Amino acid sequence: MKNNKKTALVLGAVKGIGKGIGLALGKQGFNLALNYFDWEDSLEDMKQDFARSGADHIIIQTDLTDTDAISGLIKKTISRFGRLDILINNIERGGWPVVHGHYVQDQWDLEQATTLRAKQWVFEAAFPYLKQSENAVVINFSSIAGIAGRCGPASYIFNDGYAAANRGVSMLTETWARLGAPNIRVNEIMLGIFETRHGEKTRGWGLLSEKQKQDILDHTLLQRTGTIEDVIKAVLFIINDALFITGSVLRIDGGYVLGGEKIAPMPKGVV
Repeated sequence: MKNNKKTALVLGAVKGIGKGIGLALGKQGFNLALNYFDWEDSLEDMKQDFARSGADHIIIQTDLTDTDAISGLIKKTISRFGRLDILINNIERGGWPVVHGHYVQDQWDLEQATTLRAKQWVFEAAFPYLKQSENAVVINFSSIAGIAGRCGPASYIFNDGYAAANRGVSMLTETWARLGAPNIRVNEIMLGIFETRHGEKTRGWGLLSEKQKQDILDHTLLQRTGTIEDVIKAVLFIINDALFITGSVLRIDGGYVLGGEKIAPMPKGVV
């Protein structure tokens, strides 16, 4: 039976940004299909928080690096709610140089399989159902690693493979916007350094020296890391208000990509 309430599928919803987005969409009245795979130590908190939210939801464990398993995730969502309107493509696996050191092939392959490949096959499986929605929305999550790469203060945070995978996400965003038009809007949120994503609530951040942490903040125009609430506001804007935006990238990085360099005084000129 088709449900009249819109349904959102949120990947990586067990904690952090994905969980925050899921709870916010629940408050907006969406049915929720919530995917997770690992982080089992956060699962019980996830279950309790969504139970308290009152949102109609289903929690589905799926290894999204297993391409053959992805169709099952979509089928369970449709079986439960009968429709799919929102896809929050929030899945990544970033390898910190300060954590992993020199690259090995397994780490490179994991970053490509998670950050890039899984997004493609989730969209592929979801596409026929999104097309049936009058106003579907896909939000791809990526990182400024796709622009900044392994350089400057981020040299300790962004591995080369992770940066390459995130650059590829922007290509997928543009292609899917063409495929989905006119009734599927596809946009990308490109994140900088956030409290639960490369920031102070992560293992890697704790391995940085105080100077390395300060260098990152000094390179960020707004002089802070991002919060989950910053992301939620952007997601709700894209879903509810950005009705004439598709194929675009919204970079939320506090100005990291622009850099923290000072502007020189205006010279007098020669005329």
